[in-house]
Amino acid sequence: MTAQHAPQTGEGAAPAVRGWKATIAVAMSNYIEAGSIIALATSLTFWQEHFGFTNWVIGLVAALSANAFGAAIGAMIGGPLGDRYGRKFIYTYDLILYMVGTLLVVFAAQAWMLVLGVILTGIAVGAGVPVAWTYIAEQAPHERRARHVGTAQLAWSLGPAVVFAVATALVPLGLLGSRIVFAHLFVIAFITWWVRRGLAESDIWTAQEQERDAAKSAGKAVRHRGLKDLLASRTNLKALLFLTGVYALWNLVAGQMGIFMPRVYETAGVESAAHQNLLQVLLWTCTVIATYLGFMLLGDKMDRRLLYGIGAVMGIAAWGVLVFAHVTMPLLILFAVLWGVSAGIGAQAFYALWTAEMFATPYRATAQGVLFFVARILVGVLSYFFPVMLAAQGVPFVGMIMIGFLVVALLIGVIGAPDTRGKSLEQIEIERYGERVEA
Repeated sequence: MTAQHAPQTGEGAAPAVRGWKATIAVAMSNYIEAGSIIALATSLTFWQEHFGFTNWVIGLVAALSANAFGAAIGAMIGGPLGDRYGRKFIYTYDLILYMVGTLLVVFAAQAWMLVLGVILTGIAVGAGVPVAWTYIAEQAPHERRARHVGTAQLAWSLGPAVVFAVATALVPLGLLGSRIVFAHLFVIAFITWWVRRGLAESDIWTAQEQERDAAKSAGKAVRHRGLKDLLASRTNLKALLFLTGVYALWNLVAGQMGIFMPRVYETAGVESAAHQNLLQVLLWTCTVIATYLGFMLLGDKMDRRLLYGIGAVMGIAAWGVLVFAHVTMPLLILFAVLWGVSAGIGAQAFYALWTAEMFATPYRATAQGVLFFVARILVGVLSYFFPVMLAAQGVPFVGMIMIGFLVVALLIGVIGAPDTRGKSLEQIEIERYGERVEA
């Protein structure tokens, strides 16, 4: 059932939020997630000075955030719950938790308030983002699925572009400016939560639940397919390994960039916080443009293996500039453009699309949660050591590590890219599993 032919919520009830309005409301999970990461990234130095944190403590705070462990925990909670109780169930509560977390950061007078706020926001976005990708793909017309899923990627790139721009303008205010940035995220979260109150449930999930209810009424034994069932399927395991290679390895690089890129610029010789942020504004603006003109407009039309490969090669080239050239401001601008375009048509956008396509409905959100969990755990582990390695070894050393991750992600994605373009989720499910997977 497509969104265009979905029923009303009830006799005399206002129509549920559907179509592009629903896609945008759900995609805002990505704006909030990426915005949280960048808000913390631009404020880490201020918090370090305010509370007297060492580099090790800064690494720990980053590891506990929406960039890593916090999001990982949330994903393992939100994914399975989204499959069991519905996609909308997650949106009833995740942003309430997020708003509590952001308020703790805004008014943090002691270190524990900052740390707790960072953890809560991380758990909230971890619960929301995987289910967001699931929901958008399930509601999208199959011939325009990449366009709709790309909206989440667009929001993910718009968040940092806006937050870096705001943070740059507020640099003269120091820590107060950082608190204002988090306050803006609270406002965005509240507006998004308000709109989502009228969100329609996923039609595919609803149809599956109706089948389950009918089976119960007929006296049949019905049980929910959980993590154990997900991992028991050879088809699922293959998809999990493939998508881990595509996303987790790429995200090891993107995760460090999201939280520590201002420090990379500083190590490369850009000492001005405003200049560091402006480079990031350029990078993320390029990501916004590439997401729309590249992934959203071409993802349903051109060969996806080729489009993925182009993005992956550009990402490797970007880090090659930092590692193999004498870094100057023009080269840093080239780096920002190359990585920005790469991120717009690269691994995360395809991961969000392929994960929704490669798993059957009973497993879909759980699989998203597991993959997001693995990716963010790996980022968290590296985040704990990254600032120390960067300070001790410099950009060329950490850059070679980043290039290694990106090369492997390129090879895995190009070799294993599935042929799913233009097909319905039901058709893909039958092709992959040999039959329709019952709930």
